Amino acid sequence: MDKKDIAGIRRHLKVDNDLLKITDIFNVYIMKESTEIYHHQSQPFEMIDKDQQELFMNNFKKVLTGRLDEKLFELKFQRDAENHSQLILHKGLLSSDVEDWKEQMLLMTSKMIEDQPYEKDIVISFIRAEYWKPTKHRNDESEENLRDAVYSHPFILCSINKTEEPRKEIQFDYIEKEFKYKIESDPVIDLKNPMSGFLFPTITDGASDVNHILYSAGKANEPDYRFIEDVLNGEEFMTAKEDKAVFEEVIKDVVGNQLNPSTLANVYGEINRVVEDNEEDIPPTLDYKDVERVLSQSGEQVDSEKVKTAFQRAANDDSYEFKASSIVPKYKSKSIKINTKIANISISPQDLQYVRQINYHGKRCIMIEVEEDAEIDGFKILPEAFGE
Repeated sequence: MDKKDIAGIRRHLKVDNDLLKITDIFNVYIMKESTEIYHHQSQPFEMIDKDQQELFMNNFKKVLTGRLDEKLFELKFQRDAENHSQLILHKGLLSSDVEDWKEQMLLMTSKMIEDQPYEKDIVISFIRAEYWKPTKHRNDESEENLRDAVYSHPFILCSINKTEEPRKEIQFDYIEKEFKYKIESDPVIDLKNPMSGFLFPTITDGASDVNHILYSAGKANEPDYRFIEDVLNGEEFMTAKEDKAVFEEVIKDVVGNQLNPSTLANVYGEINRVVEDNEEDIPPTLDYKDVERVLSQSGEQVDSEKVKTAFQRAANDDSYEFKASSIVPKYKSKSIKINTKIANISISPQDLQYVRQINYHGKRCIMIEVEEDAEIDGFKILPEAFGE
């Protein structure tokens, strides 16, 4: 599932949208430090008032917000698992009976809380919905209504949210002219910060893919592996952060710990070119031969067998492939940090070529090539000839 399909669903999560229709919402309340369901309630989504619909829509958007392989992860289902979530979700998706849909979602809930009590009361929300995606690109000159050429994508989306303690306040009563202590007795559901969630099925090549599920972590690069493996029955995977760490180990093993900024800029530039050239296709990957080519094109003399051996050491697999998008920092933003005791500098990967570390009067210095006068607190820095 690519970022465009995720963005498409997220963008259409709006009240009264004819391209995305939510039929049912099912909320389950779980008491803290408990592995039992305290209460559950199913409703047609259109029967709840508009303000509540807006709150839930924003919550579901948050579940689908984040970068792939950092906060959102497309998982392939395990082949063999007891009480398989793929089967439960598929049954719930295809069920025309609300009671059967509720039964399947309660089975999913039981898997979530089994032997895993939460520290706070939580609310698990499930929706059944259908997303209609145009099959053709918009053509302003065409009179064809895009809604006449769409494919249907029914899906289940789940959001897990913690609750907050009731508020305690001091209020002033204008009528009685006195201060009063007020405490709310009902917990508040924190819909602004979902703890986790998932979308089933995903979309592959424009069609629903029931062999994959999209998992949403609460924080970037902090997936819950127990939830992934035991609840969703997803296969093992690597986050973008872990992928990049392995890549760095391979590079260090091949060329050493030291690298010129210009060389690193060339490496990132070559990999970014691969990403951009394949933006509309399947996300590109890099094997040991690709890494060898990138290093060679960046001016490094490398040996093919040494690169292959480095892959084996770092990833325990010489046939391992990196996702190119995981390796390159955000290319046109200041995503690279240069940290020193004196100052911390942020720079984009494409501008690394303007950075040098030099020896000046016996001391190490960072030199940055600039095209304009630099300023400090509104004052232009007085230029000096190098070495003066």
